[in-house]
Amino acid sequence: MTPQSEDFSAWYNEVVIKALLVDRGPVRGTMVIRPYGYRIWELIQADLDGRIKDAGHENACFPMFIPESYLKREAEHVEGFAPELAVVTHAGGKELEEPLIVRPTSETVIGEYMAKWIDSHRDLPLLLNQWANVVRWEMRPRMFLRTTEFLWQEGHTAHIDEADAMRETMWALDAYASLARELAAMPVIAGEKTPGERFAGAVRTYTIEGMMRDGRALQAGTSHYLGTNFAKAFEIQYQDAEGDLVLAHTTSWGMSTRMIGGVIMTHGDDKGLVLPPRLAPYQVVIVPIGRKDQGEETAAKAREVAATLKAAGIRVHVDDKRPQLSPGFKYNEWEMRGVPIRLELGPRDLEGGVVTLARRLATEVGQGKEQIPFDELPALLPKILDEFQAFLLNRAEAFQHEHTADIDTWDAFVTQVAQGWAQSFHCGRAECEDAIKAETAATPRCIPLNAPQETGTCVKCDLPSVYGKRVIFGKAY
Repeated sequence: MTPQSEDFSAWYNEVVIKALLVDRGPVRGTMVIRPYGYRIWELIQADLDGRIKDAGHENACFPMFIPESYLKREAEHVEGFAPELAVVTHAGGKELEEPLIVRPTSETVIGEYMAKWIDSHRDLPLLLNQWANVVRWEMRPRMFLRTTEFLWQEGHTAHIDEADAMRETMWALDAYASLARELAAMPVIAGEKTPGERFAGAVRTYTIEGMMRDGRALQAGTSHYLGTNFAKAFEIQYQDAEGDLVLAHTTSWGMSTRMIGGVIMTHGDDKGLVLPPRLAPYQVVIVPIGRKDQGEETAAKAREVAATLKAAGIRVHVDDKRPQLSPGFKYNEWEMRGVPIRLELGPRDLEGGVVTLARRLATEVGQGKEQIPFDELPALLPKILDEFQAFLLNRAEAFQHEHTADIDTWDAFVTQVAQGWAQSFHCGRAECEDAIKAETAATPRCIPLNAPQETGTCVKCDLPSVYGKRVIFGKAY
């Protein structure tokens, strides 16, 4: 495995393949998500889907082919997505009368049906969600992070006024931030995007930004207040209590399989993946050891232990189907694939009524191998898994803190964004953002919601800051 310090990009590309998360698809920029990687997505999906439904949203499914005319109704939207669109011009052996866009996002098609389904203020709020695949033609693809086709969740809602729509926008942002911390052990900064970084067609865009182990930022989820922009374009209006027709206020928000890439880059090390227990397909892997009769005995006991652990709610796998591989090979492989806990079970363990427990990141956690009696495992392992989950979050928070600094001079800014995030004052001008990006490759990641109110002059041009607080700048994926 290429060391992270030598070439982080090469390390990442090797990990996603060697850990059996993905394979490259047949079309440039596409990916095949393998079962191990898809299970991580299922765990994210299950958690987020529960949050969405608990908040009153309903899942629906809309077509992946969108008439080109739909996108053209919202000029800023189509302009923003134009370079990434995949367009179908022929089907059924003939040229289509109107080109079809392969879904890059669904504001337009859902807006069309919101207009059909909403008549009265009693129909609001309309809270919809869709789990789907989308296509955006990427020039520089990277597995999970930027692929031509990817999986995501997209919420689309309509509301009676701005206040209600903004409550929805912030609810979604908070749901994403909570999932990142609680499930992925990924500390994120929630904030608003600058005008130059907004979603095409939005009035305000909010984001959660995580720091990867190379100091770069990852936009891990976004929530958009669309105002009445799409309501005007698609005539999403309702009759209020006085009988007047009023435009609805809409929102959209999404999280994708990019989150898996975030987990990999937040926690991984030179040995491979490090998975938070709550997102690990296998939280525990049992490796039985022994030849012939002894091997059969340890494998039978491993399966018995696994059944007990499954009954306790632990995701467990017994590696007993590959006798041609040595125990050492298996240990290294499961370490590379990020399994939090490995249980080794040999003839001596069997005689002593114990298993040998090894943790991922054993050196950092400060715990070597230890022997655990069989009957103590169901009660002890959940506690160890919770401790490991908390350790990963604390480690990631410490890393983010160490690589973030308040910066007020340009020379210091250039140095800081080469290794992490700079919190600096910004004039808010698009031409200044462009100049910063051209010289450093850094972009304004967000205006943090929880940052203190401060005033100062722009780190690049010395004009007064317009945001009343520092803006986070960093290189990003």
